[in-house]
Amino acid sequence: MSASVLNNIGLKAMAAQFAGLQTTGHNIANASVNGYSRQSVNLSTAPGQWKDGGFYGRGVDITSVTRSHDAFLTREAGSAASMASMDATRLSQLQGLENVFQPGERGLGDAAGQFFKSMVDVSSQPNDLSSRRVALARASDMSARFREASQSLDNLQVGVTTQLGAAVTEINGLVSSIAEVNRQILALRGADAAPNDLLDRRDQLVSRLSSKVRIDRIDASDGSTSITIAGGQQLVLGSMSTQMKVVQDGTDHIRSALALVTSGVARPIAQDSLGGGEVTGLLLFQNQDLVQGRNLIGRMAMAVGMAVNAQQARGVSLQAPLGQVGGSPMFSLGDPKAIPNVGNARDVNGLLIGGVTMTITDARALQAAQYMLEPAAGGTWQIRRMPDGNPQPFNSGDVVDGVQIVTTNLQASDRFLLQPVAAAAGGMKAMLTDPRDLAAASPLVATTASTNTGTVKVSSLQVTAVPLPTPGATVQIQFADDSGNYNWSLVDSGGGVLGGGSGLWQTGRAVPQPPQDFNGFSLMIEGVPRMGDQLTIAPTSSTGVATNNGNALSLMGLRDAALVDGRSATDAWAQAMADIGVRVQSNKTSSIISTAVAQQAETARSSQSGVNLDEEASRLIQYQQGYQAAAKILSVAQAVFDTLLQATGR
Repeated sequence: MSASVLNNIGLKAMAAQFAGLQTTGHNIANASVNGYSRQSVNLSTAPGQWKDGGFYGRGVDITSVTRSHDAFLTREAGSAASMASMDATRLSQLQGLENVFQPGERGLGDAAGQFFKSMVDVSSQPNDLSSRRVALARASDMSARFREASQSLDNLQVGVTTQLGAAVTEINGLVSSIAEVNRQILALRGADAAPNDLLDRRDQLVSRLSSKVRIDRIDASDGSTSITIAGGQQLVLGSMSTQMKVVQDGTDHIRSALALVTSGVARPIAQDSLGGGEVTGLLLFQNQDLVQGRNLIGRMAMAVGMAVNAQQARGVSLQAPLGQVGGSPMFSLGDPKAIPNVGNARDVNGLLIGGVTMTITDARALQAAQYMLEPAAGGTWQIRRMPDGNPQPFNSGDVVDGVQIVTTNLQASDRFLLQPVAAAAGGMKAMLTDPRDLAAASPLVATTASTNTGTVKVSSLQVTAVPLPTPGATVQIQFADDSGNYNWSLVDSGGGVLGGGSGLWQTGRAVPQPPQDFNGFSLMIEGVPRMGDQLTIAPTSSTGVATNNGNALSLMGLRDAALVDGRSATDAWAQAMADIGVRVQSNKTSSIISTAVAQQAETARSSQSGVNLDEEASRLIQYQQGYQAAAKILSVAQAVFDTLLQATGR
């Protein structure tokens, strides 16, 4: 009997040491597997047996195999990884956007500067068709550069949509796998020990899911795990999962959004509720950075194109009939867009009831922004600059940042996203192909009388109204004294006086001063006028159009004019590059910080649950020696048993 007990103790000891060897080997084999948690064999002393006045031990029992796991550290590592993935994804996209905002000769600022520079030769030789051809070529180059920039932004949008689709496909696979692992764990619920490898597998899946989208995890008492996103929307519940889908954004149809498909219905997820992960980084770039980049380029295209077209309209081309003022537009531009929300009211035929039209009234007042037109309290309407502008009261016909907005038949549920400049660059084209259509000549020419005794002369002549209020009329200015007081008269082609007045010339100021207007023009004069000196501003003759450079000088002057947000075109481009550069650097800093935090969190997790090969090697030797010692017990038990047999004569 005693030999049998000793034999049993030896068998238990061998089983315990073998379990340790098996578990240690399992740890060593999985040391390089991400997310693997170190496992340990838990042993307990077998209850003793009363015999011959005392309790005798009966060896060891294997109670369980547990994994070294800290739920808090695992959650923190997943949350940190989610933020790091979001920042890294957004940074990668921003660096692509930065490539569109090129400096130097590759940039839009240089293209605009080269176009205005070409007007120098036109103004020097307005009758030279070669100079005019060069100017039209530069106009074509500039418009092509704007279109290329717009196309690059479109390509970035396509890339975002593609990456969102790939990420959502992976998310759907992960949530299905988590639900399946939950099912397997629930099926083993009746077992006495935890399925450690399945638990690790689920943690790894949850960790990968965290890198795609920020999640909230709830561990149930039955061993299953539920996953929610966006403030409580269910992704995984037990063995059931919900699929995600990429859908068209309800506000801007060229952008993408996310939705959860429940009962066959796609329910959109608010982007600002996602919190982190790769998909959030993509959506932030799409909805903020890419929108801003498109608006910056669009505003510059609209401001430059409209300024050139307006100045072209104030000149006279070589092919214009005598007396006709206003050259054809040099550029076409993409129109402002009013995008109806997907939920806007429609009639029985499915057509929108309400509508919005926009007209650019002052290109220099445009902002690199988009606007939301939406209902306000009491049946009124409000407009706000996005993304964070304060709502302002709105009435149809109001002018907002240089844009007149007219609404028709708005319904109480309607909302419109207004994009005054977003499409301008994509639709920019050079319209003129014949160099004779370039309106280099001014419709008016200023001359000084040969009898003047002072040094007064005209330094610039600017047409301010097209068509001229009184076509074909001449303005005569005569200085009444040596102090700059003058009298003027408007004379028709027959010599009849149509009007007149008086004024005072001051150094460095235009003549006339508002609200006085001669005939749709103003001029700058320099020198010192004397009493009796005369100036005449008359229509340009048919023979003088070819050699007149008045409007070419004005077109050239646009190079340094405050066209975009109070800056010249080249300065505005430099500011746009700085804006994007700040975004890149700011996000780069955020990415560096969040990556460091994620690494620290993962280090803390792995230090708790990771495998240390040195420790496992020492345990391997320990269990090996224990196994050999247990085998010795069996050998001794066998010898004792043999001795008993011999003593009994059997």
